Amino acid sequence: MGLIKAFTLAAVFSCQLCLAQEAKIIKLPQLLEMMSEKSDKIHIINFWATWCGPCVKELPYLEKINSTGKSNLRVTLVSMDLDLDPDPAKVHNFIKARNLRSEVVMLDENNPDSWIDKIEKEWSGSLPATIIINHKTGKKIFIDRALKEGQLESYLDEIQ
Repeated sequence: MGLIKAFTLAAVFSCQLCLAQEAKIIKLPQLLEMMSEKSDKIHIINFWATWCGPCVKELPYLEKINSTGKSNLRVTLVSMDLDLDPDPAKVHNFIKARNLRSEVVMLDENNPDSWIDKIEKEWSGSLPATIIINHKTGKKIFIDRALKEGQLESYLDEIQ
């Protein structure tokens, strides 16, 4: 009986480990490629950092949208942490502590003034920022402020 209990606990623990994700470190060309991938899905790309209070506050709204199970949505959280702190462990620990399920990548680029306009010409570089892209219709929405509860759903209705 004790052996079965031990195996069950080991299986549950290892399953929880496989649910935790590690954020991949990417460069600007990879991010731009992700943003331009033709897809039937509406792609929500959120730029955030662990040290940004408004960013952390809006993460549950993005996670809620991601967890709806709608097959026409893709949520990507782009961490900007590496610009100020080159230690990716902080982001990995944050992901695990917050149990984030959305895709998380860490952008590894210095000198934001040299690349921000390649992502979005209207973007000043302030965080948080969100881009919603509907590749089917060609529509795009850029939001350069923190999202409030319910706003993301309104933007998704608008971009349909």
